[in-house]
Amino acid sequence: MPSPRFLTLDDVAEVLNVSWSQAYALVRRRELIAIQIGGRGQWRVEVDELERFIQQKYAEARAGAVPAPGQLTAEHGDPDDDGTDDGTDDGGPAGRSGDESAAAASSGRAPARGRRRS
Repeated sequence: MPSPRFLTLDDVAEVLNVSWSQAYALVRRRELIAIQIGGRGQWRVEVDELERFIQQKYAEARAGAVPAPGQLTAEHGDPDDDGTDDGTDDGGPAGRSGDESAAAASSGRAPARGRRRS
């Protein structure tokens, strides 16, 4: 029996080792080309299209188009970073003023972390 020309999203998910919803998201974002068949609109992906998608992802990886973990802030910049190396991205820890944090640090006690439950 010849191999099938079209794959279901379940088949695509299995080949890519992802969930069905991740495979569907690739189709909805048009990263992976698919067609809808029948009245219920079931998605089908041509085997050649899936292979093209995989080869495209390999080409992007070879070209460095996909940043490795940790490179996003190091090479592409952090949008909250103001260029200073003060240990925070936005001027201080969330929910506390800089004076409150400094006072806690100089007194040797840990700063308060919000409301305590009784």
